[in-house]
Amino acid sequence: MIADVVLLPCDLRPEHLRDRTVVVLDVLRATTTMAAALAAGVREIRVFDSLHAAASAAKSHQGPRVLCGERECLPPPGFDLGNSPGAFRADRHGDVVAFMSTTNGTRAIVAARGAAEVLIGALVNASATARHVRRVGRDATFVCAGTNGAIAMEDVIGAGAILDALGGSGPLELASDVARIAQKTFEASRDDIDAALRDAQGGRNVIAAGLGADIQFAAARDSVSVLGVVDRASLTVTRPIEGPID
Repeated sequence: MIADVVLLPCDLRPEHLRDRTVVVLDVLRATTTMAAALAAGVREIRVFDSLHAAASAAKSHQGPRVLCGERECLPPPGFDLGNSPGAFRADRHGDVVAFMSTTNGTRAIVAARGAAEVLIGALVNASATARHVRRVGRDATFVCAGTNGAIAMEDVIGAGAILDALGGSGPLELASDVARIAQKTFEASRDDIDAALRDAQGGRNVIAAGLGADIQFAAARDSVSVLGVVDRASLTVTRPIEGPID
């Protein structure tokens, strides 16, 4: 298996998508929050590239739903939830449909929709994601969402964590120095991921918004056994595979 890492969605090229499994990472916080939402029993997450589109779709939905998103880390006016993974609870959000738009993560999902398969990856479900990638057997691309067009260290660490899990389950060839940087950045952070995320600019932004608990959640490697898969036509995230972490 060959794996590569792309530091920003704008760096995606056709060869990164064609016949490949693509894993999108927005560790702080969108893909972590999606994994948490699915683990709490959310039936599906409908992804939008703008707050207006998400709000409009949620308004017209018939049935239980939750509207979630963020602007400068905080919930926009009129939204039910922001982008905090710990906000999802099984007793409140089981079997609801989530409508979600964030600054970086959901846009990265839209950018990756030309792949053979698109997965939602994070530190919290690194091993679950790696198992699926290995089982499917395609070459893989890990797309870091970044923050407002800048590289985000937390996404690089997340990509490295999944590469580490992949490397432990069979032969793995890294296609570029970017992939090697991701792997080595994770290895350097492995013993204190929480501190590494807090030191990243994305972590500093989250702390400044008063949401430091989100970092603790996002840093808990393999704490969630849910894999999120994107329907590329509808941009809907579901949980077709789950199980205990090996």
